[in-house]
Amino acid sequence: MREPDRQLIERVRDSDQEAFRFLFEKYQPLLFRHIVYTLQDVDTAHDIVQETFVRVWKRRSSLQPDLPFLSLLFRIGRNLVLDAAKHTAVQKKYEAEVGNALLPGSHDPEEALHVKMLEERIVEIVRMRLSPRCREIFLLSRMEGMSHAEIGEQLGIGIKTVENQITRALNALRKYLPRP
Repeated sequence: MREPDRQLIERVRDSDQEAFRFLFEKYQPLLFRHIVYTLQDVDTAHDIVQETFVRVWKRRSSLQPDLPFLSLLFRIGRNLVLDAAKHTAVQKKYEAEVGNALLPGSHDPEEALHVKMLEERIVEIVRMRLSPRCREIFLLSRMEGMSHAEIGEQLGIGIKTVENQITRALNALRKYLPRP
């Protein structure tokens, strides 16, 4: 007979990998079905479920045995789904703005040169006009594709701070990039 979740969570708080494995085996299929149903994308659902459990393990010392574990998983999973949706929206917007210039089938040398010059100007602005912290946050967001929450977690800062720094970076780009 398996231990109740409360006891397993207490063991996980003490870094018991076996207890964590039991919780994973019990709840991973439920969380996966829920996220696949939400996203309709199996690959992304696998990634989100894995990241959900990674985050639980990283924060195991703050787990609260009295609270329902499945609710915690669903909340983390929901936040990761929202982050993925935001990332996809930004990526689609970027692709629409840049157009076909960056697509591998584009053979217009003038357009390719224009894109190359624009990219070089962006790199220069980021390097010269942004503070080191703002530059780091902007590059993690735009080049590494990290969500605001992931950046905040990695750098030990709040999401609002991340958002403010990205806004500063975008304002600098708007100010120093030529208007079309």
